[in-house]
Order: sequence, then structure tokens, then C-alpha cells
Amino acid sequence: MSQARIPLFSLAPKSLQAMIALSQAAKASSLGERIVELVNLRVSQVNGCGLCVDMHWRDLVRQGADPRHLNTVAAWRESPFFDARERAALRWADALNALPQRDDTDAAYGELREHFNETQIAELGYAIAVIRGWNVINLSLRNPIPVNPPPGM
Repeated sequence: MSQARIPLFSLAPKSLQAMIALSQAAKASSLGERIVELVNLRVSQVNGCGLCVDMHWRDLVRQGADPRHLNTVAAWRESPFFDARERAALRWADALNALPQRDDTDAAYGELREHFNETQIAELGYAIAVIRGWNVINLSLRNPIPVNPPPGM
């Protein structure tokens, strides 16, 4: 198990609190917590952030998600366990997370508009941005997956 490069969570408290506030706002949005957590899990999988994959998988299980369904988030296109709205959100998450190396947002946006209103699309953008930010911070500083997660994580 690796060790974190710096004690991130005890440093830069104003920035940390701002990131936490944005994460909480995303979860409290009109999207619904399940969509936000599915997006968090998917973006974290793509970015290879083990800490975030573990945290968001556990959160979805706490919400009552079937672990078998969650195990197929990485293969959501082939999985029968996600409805059209969830698929549109996952496709949008993949498309935004691939920017700027690849831009296939035009096709994904059309599907997104079928299931989400403009406010929800904005909320989804913030949710994707904040999890991507957490992934970058945790990966770059080598924050490990806790063997015994702290309460609430």
C-alpha cells in the first residue's frame, strides 16, 4: 500500500472546504443522489482513482444499489442494469471526462437533452468537474484506499 505524499486533508482548509461544498451541492442537486454517485464511480474508474472508486461504490451500496449492477458500471454500455436516463448521464460523464483529448460531446448532448433539463445538465457538469478534481488531487498525491474507511466515508 502506498503512502500519501502530503497530508492533503489537513492542509489548505479553505480549498478543501470549497471542494467538499461543491461535492455536497452536487449530491443535493435535482439530479438525485444515485445519478451523481454513478457518475462519480464511472469517472473515478476511468481516471484510475482507487480511493474514489472505493468511496463511491460503498456509497451506492449504502443507498441500496445491487453490487452486481455496480460491478458493471465500467461496462455500462453492455450492462442491462441501467435505465436510459442513467445511460445518458454515464455517456455524458465519459464524454466530458475525455476532454480535451477527445470531443464526442455533440452526440452525447443530444441523448442528454432527452432525459435532463438545462438546470440538470449544468448540475451534471459541476458534478463531473468536482469528481474529476478529486481524482486529480488524490491520484497526484497518492492518497491510498483506506483499509478501514473512517466513519461517513
